[in-house]
Amino acid sequence: MSSLGKMIKQAARLQQQIEQVQNQLTQRTVEATSGGGAVKVVVRCDGTLVSLKIDPQALNPADASLVEDMILSAVNQALNRAKEIANAEMARVTAGFQLPGLM
Repeated sequence: MSSLGKMIKQAARLQQQIEQVQNQLTQRTVEATSGGGAVKVVVRCDGTLVSLKIDPQALNPADASLVEDMILSAVNQALNRAKEIANAEMARVTAGFQLPGLM
């Protein structure tokens, strides 16, 4: 088989593997907390927010900006972890694929 034919087959397998990983990532979740557990978020590894829980004791109106900061912190932590997982999974799938002339 020609090297072009092999490359096309390899690219098709790679595309299928990438689609499988992307589907798996939509199901995988990451949890993060901030404020000593006062705020808890769960995100999917595709970057979507699944849930946000706030301890009612953290809802003092005088502390609104603190709660907002805790929410932002927890969401960003969870999204960063999710992105790391997604990148690692995609790198695992694409690690052996090399296009001639690019490397």
